[in-house]
Amino acid sequence: MSSDHSAVEELTPVQLAVIESVAPHMRHNPYGSYEVLRGAGPFVPGPHDMQLVTRHHEAQAIMQDPRWSHAEEPQLLHGDSDVELPGSFLWMEPPDHTRLRGLVSKAFTARTISGMRERAEQLVEDLMAKMLAERDVDLLDALAYPLPLTMVCELLGVPAEAHEHVREISTSIARGLDPDVLLSPDELAARTAAVYAFLDFFGELVEQRRKAPRADLITALVQADDAGARLTSTELLGTLLILVVAGHETTVNLIGNGVLALIRNPDEFERLRAYPELCEPAVDEVLRYDAPVHLTTRTAHDEITLAGRTFAPGDAVIVLLASANRDPLAFAEADRFDIARYARGRKSERHLSFGLGLHYCLGAPLARLEMQVVLRALAERVGVMTLLEEPPYRPNVVVRGMSQLRVRLEGR
Repeated sequence: MSSDHSAVEELTPVQLAVIESVAPHMRHNPYGSYEVLRGAGPFVPGPHDMQLVTRHHEAQAIMQDPRWSHAEEPQLLHGDSDVELPGSFLWMEPPDHTRLRGLVSKAFTARTISGMRERAEQLVEDLMAKMLAERDVDLLDALAYPLPLTMVCELLGVPAEAHEHVREISTSIARGLDPDVLLSPDELAARTAAVYAFLDFFGELVEQRRKAPRADLITALVQADDAGARLTSTELLGTLLILVVAGHETTVNLIGNGVLALIRNPDEFERLRAYPELCEPAVDEVLRYDAPVHLTTRTAHDEITLAGRTFAPGDAVIVLLASANRDPLAFAEADRFDIARYARGRKSERHLSFGLGLHYCLGAPLARLEMQVVLRALAERVGVMTLLEEPPYRPNVVVRGMSQLRVRLEGR
C-alpha cells in the first residue's frame, strides 16, 4: 500500500471533505463535500490557520459586517506570487474603496443597465439563431462566452477585433485567482504572462483615450482621473482588470450553470416555458443553486465573537459561498432547483453569490440582465435541450465553471 493511500485513509471524513472541496477531480460536484463540512459546524479548520465558514447565517453575518476586511485577500491567497495583480476597489476598504467604487458605479446605474437590454437581446437573438441552425453546439463557445464578453468589452470600449485577446487574458487571470498553492508552475507562469499582457493592452487603450476620448467607460475613468479624482494609473488598471474578469468570466459560468440545471431538471424548463415571467426570479435560483463564485476571504480587524467563537484581529476566514447557498438551515429543500423560489409572494433567504455589504457585486445588474435575456430566449425559442456528454470542468476553485457544455437544441 502506498504512503499516499495510507495518508488518505488516516484522514477524518471532515479533513477529507476539506481537501475534496477544492480538489480538481471534484469540481463537477463539490456539494457533497460542502454537506459534510456544514455538518461539522459553522466553522471548520482550513489551510494556513484559516477557518472555513460553511453555513449561511455565519457567512451572511461576516460579509455584511464592516469589521471583516476583504483587503488582505491577495496576501492570503497569493502571498508568494512573483507578480502583483494591480489593486482594485475589490481588495480595498474605505475610504479608498468608497472613492473608487463611486467612480465606477456611475457606469452601472439602473438607467444605464436598462439601456443595454436592447443590445443584449439583439446579441442573444443572433447567437440563438446560429445555435438552432447548428443544433449540436458547445453552448459555452456559442453563447455563454460571446454574450457577456461582447457586453463588457463594448461598455469599456475595447475594439471588436480584440475581444478574443481579452478572453484569453481573462481566462488565465481567472484561473490565477485560485490560491497559489493549488496552481501548477505552468499556471502560475500563465497568470504572470496574462497580467503583463493585460497591463500592456489596457495601458495602451488608456493612453489612446487620454488623447482621443470616446463615449466609453475607459474614457470616463480617465477623465475622472484627469479631473482630480485621485485615480492613480495602478488603480485605474486594477479597476479595469476586475471589471473585465468579473464582468464576463463569472457570467459565463452563470449562463452555463443555468442551462445545465434546466437540462437536468426538465420539469423546471417546462415550467419556465409555460410561465416566462419566472425568468427574472430564476436568475437568483441559478445563482443560489450553482454559484459562479464559490469562495471569498475576510480578515477580522477587531475582536469579533460569532456563533460562540471569538476571532482576534488578524484572524482570517474563507467564506464558502456555494456551501452557504445550499445550507438546509436557511433554505427549504436546499439541494432542489426551484425556479420559483424567489418569485414574488414567496419568502426565501437571500443567496450570497453577489456578496453583501460594502463588497456587493457592482456588476450584478448587468449579470442579471444578461441571464434574464438568455432564459427568456430559451423559453420562447427552444423546445428540447439534450445534454450530449457529461461536461468537463475547469480546475478553478474560486471562479468555478465548465470548460465545455455540449448540447443539442431543438426549436419550438
